[in-house]
Amino acid sequence: MKKIKVILILLNLIALLAFVNYSAIQKEKILQDGTLIYLELIENNAKSPLIQGDMVALKYKIVQGLIFDTLYKRGFVVVKLDSNSIAERVRFQPKSVPINEQEYLIEYSKGFFSLNIGAENYFIQQGDAKKYALAKYGAVKVDASGNSLLMGLYDEHLKRIE
Repeated sequence: MKKIKVILILLNLIALLAFVNYSAIQKEKILQDGTLIYLELIENNAKSPLIQGDMVALKYKIVQGLIFDTLYKRGFVVVKLDSNSIAERVRFQPKSVPINEQEYLIEYSKGFFSLNIGAENYFIQQGDAKKYALAKYGAVKVDASGNSLLMGLYDEHLKRIE
């Protein structure tokens, strides 16, 4: 019986490590091959103090003014990019197709009163809140499947705030 427990623990550990590695590989692929998209912020605030810094809650223009009852629980925000790669919302759809030329997908899930694209919070160093108050855009890299990865916050001139 003791051998079975050890084997089960080892199998669970291997499965967990495989999942973590797969997830890291997927994120690296998005970093390498993803399209950089700037999402305009409608407000940001550093109000959640943590031990060594602040958490900035990000709210994006592409999800502003929505009637949440009309949206699917999970789906895709379809965006078009201007010449500076700034996203403009086109529509919401439940599946990744159809998609037209020059359109990009950003996967979302619906909360009670918010739409989550996986990039709603940004951790900053304690004392840097004033610098990040200048943020006008959040930049994400997006793959063809709509998976996104937050790259950082940018000012009105699309310069990364560091």
